[in-house]
Amino acid sequence: MTSSHGRWVWRKSSVSNGSNNTDCVEIGLAADRTAVRDSKNPDGGTLVVPEAAWHGLRATITS
Repeated sequence: MTSSHGRWVWRKSSVSNGSNNTDCVEIGLAADRTAVRDSKNPDGGTLVVPEAAWHGLRATITS
């Protein structure tokens, strides 16, 4: 699932669609950085990290 909000195109896991699970984050990708926000509160703040740091975090989480 994608949505546009500001300069980011946000994506939320397809696993969270159609369920009552509201504990999701959304990811916004850019050429050299990644943004993370709470899907329940999209205007509540955004964490922006360099692309390399995001890939390192993903690798750690999924290993």
